[in-house]
Amino acid sequence: MDHATPRVKATLSDEGQRLFDLFRRPQGRSRPRPGERAAMEGARWGRLTVGDTAVVTYRWGDGARPVLLVHGWESRASRYAKVVTRLLELGYSPLAFDAPGHGESAGDSTTLIEYRDAIVQLHEAHGPFEAVVAHSFGVTASFLALRDGVRARRVVAISSVPDFGYVVDAFCARTGLTPRLRDELRHRIERNLYPGEADLWTRFSVLTGAADPRPPLLLVHDEDDEVVGPEQARRIAAAYGERARTLTTRRFGHRRILGSPPLVAAVGDFVSTGAVSGGLPGAEAAR
Repeated sequence: MDHATPRVKATLSDEGQRLFDLFRRPQGRSRPRPGERAAMEGARWGRLTVGDTAVVTYRWGDGARPVLLVHGWESRASRYAKVVTRLLELGYSPLAFDAPGHGESAGDSTTLIEYRDAIVQLHEAHGPFEAVVAHSFGVTASFLALRDGVRARRVVAISSVPDFGYVVDAFCARTGLTPRLRDELRHRIERNLYPGEADLWTRFSVLTGAADPRPPLLLVHDEDDEVVGPEQARRIAAAYGERARTLTTRRFGHRRILGSPPLVAAVGDFVSTGAVSGGLPGAEAAR
């Protein structure tokens, strides 16, 4: 019996490390799709350093009226190709980046802090922004950056991850973790991914500071989102009150929404006028 206990603890620790590695690393690196290549070939590529990782950036237009595009987890900047085309038509200058471990950037993992740092560097070079357009995990990172001094006249949040705790809870549910392994994962995240971050579970939330002055917000979410339930957009809308507008799409899910006609049209409308048409096909707009 005395010999069995250390073996059990070692097994739990090994499993905890395996799950932590699975959690923090994107599973695969997506490539540009055929329909995205023309937009990406028209971009001016750049580079910045986040920590010790080289991050690839993209710029379009003449630099006037900059709009920052922030991709989500296991995604890349090229997914915004149709949004880029629409913004250019309206006279804006889109900017984007591939987060560490994503797209053309170096590394094999990333954190919200690294996302935030990339956004801050782009803001220092090209801001303030006319708008920030963010998707999924990128929404959480963008709100963190906005609280840390990044300025934007408007924000579009697509398929919003409401807070970092939601990411962890969804991962635990998907992998069927026991309470003990779940607690170990959270401890590893606090100790290894975000050391020194006080109360990260509150700080890394779109809902934190919702009562403070914030730019007008458009929340776009698909009712068939298989990754983040549409009720999360409703939570955020309730917290932001009259400053938030919502647009619900159908049948695009969590990822295909980025290139969908209703989303592209809504981004163009909201960035340029602050309004969203309720007559978009396949979508329903509301306050």
